[in-house]
Amino acid sequence: MKILVMGASCAGSTTLGTSLSQHFKYPLFDSDDYFWEKTNPPFMLRREPEVRNLMIAHDIAPHENWILSGSVINWAPLWLTTFNLVVFLYIPHNLRMQRLKAREIERYGTGIFTDADMANKYQAFTQWASGYDDNTTNGRNLQAHKTWLGKLSCPILEINGDTTVAERMGIILQKTQELG
Repeated sequence: MKILVMGASCAGSTTLGTSLSQHFKYPLFDSDDYFWEKTNPPFMLRREPEVRNLMIAHDIAPHENWILSGSVINWAPLWLTTFNLVVFLYIPHNLRMQRLKAREIERYGTGIFTDADMANKYQAFTQWASGYDDNTTNGRNLQAHKTWLGKLSCPILEINGDTTVAERMGIILQKTQELG
């Protein structure tokens, strides 16, 4: 089974993808590992689309079953027909932004408030992430995700609200049993 777990930044796709990977014993791939070059601090330099597409295709090719976490909308046409199941996570805006800000502090420390360059990047990122729900963010926003989901050839499982990982796992396990 090939499963994509996606949603807005801090909706929980990586966490849920990790749990699914451990449960099914499938390898987990995260779209951020392909979208971003390895930098310190991380997530500062985007990888060329052709390179990221070749990298991920190479990594998943040897596996019959795998989990992919993150958004791959508009990466390549192959993603429209690759998955057996797509799980779309949506959590309330305020909760997601609270999680996102806490994650950024954990990831980068107080430098996002004291270092001018880091503070500018943090402000730009949180402003971008905040525009997801009202579609004011260019590229990856709720409408773009819904449009892309509408093009898929596989079942889509939408999980809405502030649900726990265990609750999400239960919903997904039931769906995968239905799919065989």
